[in-house]
Formats: sequence, structure tokens, C-alpha cells
Amino acid sequence: MSKRGADAARTVSVAVVDAETPGNVGTIARAMKNFGLSELLLVDPPELDRDGEAYGFAGQAREDILPNAREVSFDHLVENYYTVGCTAIPNESADSHVRYPFQTPAALAGKLDDVAADICVVFGREANGLRNDELARLDEICAIPASADYPVLNLGQAATIVLYELRDLTVDASQLPDTIDRADETAIEGLHDQFGEFLQALGHTREKQPKTRRMWRRLLGRANPTGREVRTLRGLFRRAGERLAESGQSDQRDQSERLEESSQDRS
Repeated sequence: MSKRGADAARTVSVAVVDAETPGNVGTIARAMKNFGLSELLLVDPPELDRDGEAYGFAGQAREDILPNAREVSFDHLVENYYTVGCTAIPNESADSHVRYPFQTPAALAGKLDDVAADICVVFGREANGLRNDELARLDEICAIPASADYPVLNLGQAATIVLYELRDLTVDASQLPDTIDRADETAIEGLHDQFGEFLQALGHTREKQPKTRRMWRRLLGRANPTGREVRTLRGLFRRAGERLAESGQSDQRDQSERLEESSQDRS
């Protein structure tokens, strides 16, 4: 099998073989747009009417991916790409090796990261997927883990899952921040101190306070709170402590007044 040279820029393409429903082709095009792919290859495709389901389901992919999709032969896929065939039903052992061994989508990205050739992820028909004779010609098999009672996913859904797992190969940057900003340690230590003051104001047993503060520290360490979360919690503990102090002062006044009244009654 001839593969493109390792010195060329590697691409990840998607092929759909003999799709029966135009809407699924549109859904796959949309998933490609979501996860940074652009080349859609169609083997024996249905009619893709610009006013029909395919373009209706494609979202923004109707502007580029879908109109630029190329119709090719299955031979073209085999001869020009490192191919990954997707199937819902893999074999269980090497004794039946057409669909074995296989990669899950989550493991596939790491495996393909070492492939220098251009890659094509190949999806089959809605009703029965890729045939054994087609899978036998492909380089790799991928299967999505699902319930043994009903492992077959809709074609568009299956493609979306696989392409999501390949995003490390195809998406330079997502809309999500790289990290969640943890509050600075000074603010967090201030929150720990404030929690300790709250325990005292609450009248928590003195012997239990160190253990309770340690549990609070471990909890906060796992939570990695943001600056805003820390400020909010410090404000809550401050107000709670003030309320407890006011309540305690009120109780003392009430007790003093009762003692004074009792003393007057006795006199």
C-alpha cells in the first residue's frame, strides 16, 4: 500500500462509505467543523441537495466542508491514506482477526500520533457498517465501548464521539481556558484562618478544632477554589461570625436583665 511521504504535512480526513441518509453526512460535516477537520471524502454518497437534510444538519460546515466534499473510490482511500475503519462490532480474539485487534477512540489519538502519513477515519453504512472485505483492506480498527445489549450507535453520533477523541491531533486551541485559576495562597490561608475564627465563634469543642480545621484544609486542597470563590466564602464566614457574636452579646444582655429582675424581685 502506498502512503504519502512522512515529510509532507499530515492531515486527518474523514470518509463516509455508502451513506444512506443525507442528514448523517451533514451531521458528520458539522462534527468535523467542531473538531478542526476539513477534508470530507464520500464513497457512493446519496444526493446532497443544498436545500435538503445534509445542509440543514451541517451548521457552519455548510459553508465549506460540505460543498468541498470530494467523491472518491474506496481504492482511493486505501492507496492514499493510513486508514482507520470504525465498527460497532469488533472480533473478540485474534482467531477472527478481520475486526481484531481494535482501538477505542480514546486510545486511538495516542496511536495515530506516531503515524507520519495522512490519516483517514472511515465510517460505513447506517444499516450494517463496513463490510468484512472492506475492513480487511484498512490499517486500523476502531470501536466505541457501549452497552453489550445495544452497541450500535447512530452514524452521526459515532463520528462525533470518534472525532472528539481525536481533537488533540486536529484542534490547535479550544474555546476552553487551559487551566482553572486557583486563588493565590495568601487568600486561601486567610480563608483557613477565618474558618478557625468561625469555629471559635460557633463554640466548637476546643479539642476538636484542630481536626476540623485539618479536614477543612484537605477539602479545600482538593477543590482548588478560584479567587472569587475564596472571597465569597470569606465574606460568608465573616458575616456568620458577626451574627454569632451579636447573638452571644444579645444572650448575655438577656441573661443580665433576667438576673437583675430576679434580684429586684427578691428585694
